[in-house]
Amino acid sequence: MERKTTLGPVEQEERQGVHSQEPSPRVFMVDEEGVEPVPVEVLLEEDEARERERPRGKKRLVSTQSERDKAVLVGVELRNRPGLLPLQDSLDELERLAETAGLEVVGRVTQRLQRPNPKTYVGKGKLQEIKSLLRETGANVVIFDDELTPRHQRELEKFFGDNVKVLDRTVLILDIFAQHAHTREGALQVELAQLEYRLPRLTRAWTHLARQAGGGGGRAGKGVGLRGPGEKQLEVDRRAIKRRIAHLKRELEEVRAHRARYRSRRRKHRLPVVSLVGYTNAGKSTLLNRLAGADVYVADQLFATLDPTTRRVELPGGHVALFTDTVGFIQKLPTTLVAAFRATLEEIAEADLLLHVIDIAHPNAAEQAVAVLKTLKEIHADHIPMVYVFNKVDLLPNPDAVQEALREHPQAVAVSARHGWGIERLLEVVSDQLFATYTPVEVFLPYSEGHLLSLFHEAGHIEVIEHRRDGVYIKGRLPGRVLARFAPYRLDGAEGKEVLRGKVLA
Repeated sequence: MERKTTLGPVEQEERQGVHSQEPSPRVFMVDEEGVEPVPVEVLLEEDEARERERPRGKKRLVSTQSERDKAVLVGVELRNRPGLLPLQDSLDELERLAETAGLEVVGRVTQRLQRPNPKTYVGKGKLQEIKSLLRETGANVVIFDDELTPRHQRELEKFFGDNVKVLDRTVLILDIFAQHAHTREGALQVELAQLEYRLPRLTRAWTHLARQAGGGGGRAGKGVGLRGPGEKQLEVDRRAIKRRIAHLKRELEEVRAHRARYRSRRRKHRLPVVSLVGYTNAGKSTLLNRLAGADVYVADQLFATLDPTTRRVELPGGHVALFTDTVGFIQKLPTTLVAAFRATLEEIAEADLLLHVIDIAHPNAAEQAVAVLKTLKEIHADHIPMVYVFNKVDLLPNPDAVQEALREHPQAVAVSARHGWGIERLLEVVSDQLFATYTPVEVFLPYSEGHLLSLFHEAGHIEVIEHRRDGVYIKGRLPGRVLARFAPYRLDGAEGKEVLRGKVLA
C-alpha cells in the first residue's frame, strides 16, 4: 500500500517557488496560566544582549586568591591557676598568631572555670555557644588558647564535625615556625617538634587499611596468635613516625656537633659572643641590623626570625665581639619546641653575655620579660651575665617611664633600634661587661678541664693557684664574658647572682 504524504499550504508554496507573506512563526511559552506566544526575534535579541554583557578575553577577571579561613578564638581562665597575661591580653596575642599564620579572626569566646572539663575542655553550654558563633560568622576553624590533650582534641573534633578544624596554641605556633623555617636546620627542628606533638594524637582513621590475619586457621579459630584483625593502620603510622623522629634526632645531633665545632673555633680565637634574647617582636633583628649594619629580615609579626644569625660588631676600645640574633620567646612556649630547638638554643647557653631586649612600649612588658627569664631557666642559661635593653622608647607616650625603669635597673640601656637612639651607650655597656669588669672568683677545676685552666690564664688575673691531687684550686678575677663557663666549678656560691630572676620591671 502506498503511503500518501499530505503537504501543508506553506510547504506547497515553497515547492512551487512562492514566498509566503505570512508573519514569522511563533514560539509558544507554556506556563501555569496558559499559552503565551513569544516571537523568535524577541528571544534572539535577549540572547544577544546577554552575550554583549558577558566579559570576554582579557576583560574577564578571575580571582586567583583563595579565601582565608575564618577562626573563632576560645580562652579559658582558671580560678586557681591565673595565667601570666590577663585573659583578653592573651587572646590578643593569640589573634596576632592566627593572623601571622594566615587566618582571619571573626570572634572570641571566653569562660571562667575551676578546672578544665576532662572531656571537652570547656562546658557543654559553651560548646553550643561556639557552634552557634561558627554558623553566624561562617568560620571553619576553632583555636584554643591552651594546649589540648589528645582526648580533648578527639572529643572536640567529634563534636564540631569534619568541616571544622580544631587547633590549639601549640599547633598554631608550630605552623608559624614551619612557614618561617628557611634553613635545613630550622626545617629539621620544626618537623621534629610537629611529629612529637602529633604522635600521641593519632586517631583511628583509615581503619579499612588494617592488615587482616593471614591463613585459614585464624578465620576458623585455629591456632594461637592467629585470631583478631591483625596489625592496625594506626600502629603502622605510629611506627613510621617513630622511625622518622629517630632519623631527625640523628641529623640534629650532627647539627649540634657542627655548631659545637664553630663555638670551639671562636673560643680559640678568643672572640666573645653576645646573644640577643627577648620576647618575639621585641625588635632583636632590628637592633642587630643597627649594631652590625646587617640585613637580617625584619617584619612586624610574631616569630619573623627563627634561624640564628651571627654578625661581627666593633666595640669601643678596639674590641670585637660576635652578636647572635636568636628565635624569640613567647608565653606558653610549647615544650616540644624547646626540646627540638636545642641545637639553636645552645647558642644562647654558650654565650658570654645576654642582651635581653624588652619592648618597653608594650603594655605587658613586665610579663613578657618574666616569660623570657622563665624560658632561659628551662634551657639552663639563667646564670649568664645579662644587660637589659629597653627598646622602642620612641613609641612611649610618657618618656618618664623609661627613667623610672632605668633607676630600678642601673645596668639597663634605653634605645630605639629603629632610629638609632642610645646605640653608642649600649656598645659602651657591652664593652665594659665583656672586657673592663672583673669579678673575684674561687674555682676548683678538675684536671679534665684543662681548657678552662688555660682560659683563666689568658683572660683573667690569678692571685692564688694550687695544684692538688684531684684538681687545681684558683683564686683570682675573671671578666664577665667568661664567668658562665666557670659556673659549675665555683666555690664562692656566687653563681647566678648577676641575673635578676623574675623581677624585671615589677
